[in-house]
Amino acid sequence: MVIIPKEKPVIENMNIYYLDIKKLLEHYQGEIGSGGAYFKSHAAEGVIFFDKDDLLNAFFEEKDLDLKGAQAIDRLINARGKYNFTVSIYQLSFAEVYFWASIPSAEKIYEGLSTEFTDLEGLIRKMSSEKLTGYIDVTIGGGEEIGIIFIINGKIVGGSYSWDREKPGSSKKNQELLIRKTKESSATFSVCRIPLAKMKTQGASQTGPNRPSKAILNMLEELMVIFEYAVVSRKNMKTDFSKLLKKKFVENAETYAFLDPFAGEFEYSNRRIDFSGAASDKELIGGIVSSIQELAQELGMRSELLNSCAEWSDKYSKQLEKFSVKL
Repeated sequence: MVIIPKEKPVIENMNIYYLDIKKLLEHYQGEIGSGGAYFKSHAAEGVIFFDKDDLLNAFFEEKDLDLKGAQAIDRLINARGKYNFTVSIYQLSFAEVYFWASIPSAEKIYEGLSTEFTDLEGLIRKMSSEKLTGYIDVTIGGGEEIGIIFIINGKIVGGSYSWDREKPGSSKKNQELLIRKTKESSATFSVCRIPLAKMKTQGASQTGPNRPSKAILNMLEELMVIFEYAVVSRKNMKTDFSKLLKKKFVENAETYAFLDPFAGEFEYSNRRIDFSGAASDKELIGGIVSSIQELAQELGMRSELLNSCAEWSDKYSKQLEKFSVKL
């Protein structure tokens, strides 16, 4: 899928015959930091996404060939004598560039939703409220027309439409037209999510003020294991622990967005924590500890929790004191 938002090119329609693509990319990595180089000819097209340090991903398409990743990068960088490309450079924010570079890794979370049961406007509102990062793929009249709405953290950032193929962008008019077309004709929808972890692996830094430390993740992982064991050890426990936990996380997602199970940022399974979201140590500790406390209270096992976690509390007393946390 060769798609890039193209509202404001930094420079456009440069003839590849006169260009050294490697040096061109190096120049704009330093000049604008992050963005995309879009290649277009009558027979093929492609795009290379970059940040200031790396070439993040690339896509190349011609009649019978689709390439991505390193193969696409190699094909486009060495395209000078094979394709009569024009090249345009587009500046993207750090969040946007990882989004566009990660689109092929998107996972379908809903497929084949029909206008018989689903309204596109309602679906857009639902995905926005759930802070979706991904896109809604719309097929109208069995494939006569298509539209794609791109969303980052619940905010619409653009779209691609079969009636306006040359201008992917955030046009409100096209979105309204798409909604109207789905009301006038039968349509089906698929919703695809890009897990933040996969966006990160395209080149985004895993460290910084909005990323919890490994030590805190290990600390909370130990707490989760202790609590899970205490819950499942109860003889009268009939409900699955993971279901109880997800229900509690949903309740607390308004305060701690990273707990929303639909976002897929915080996952606990097989006694392991996998966290791909953005949160400080304090925020992550607050969300997890308060959820455990509330769940323990609801299950009538507050004292059991305190007894089970006595050794853990001693081990991490400095961290708990630092963040003013008490079980």
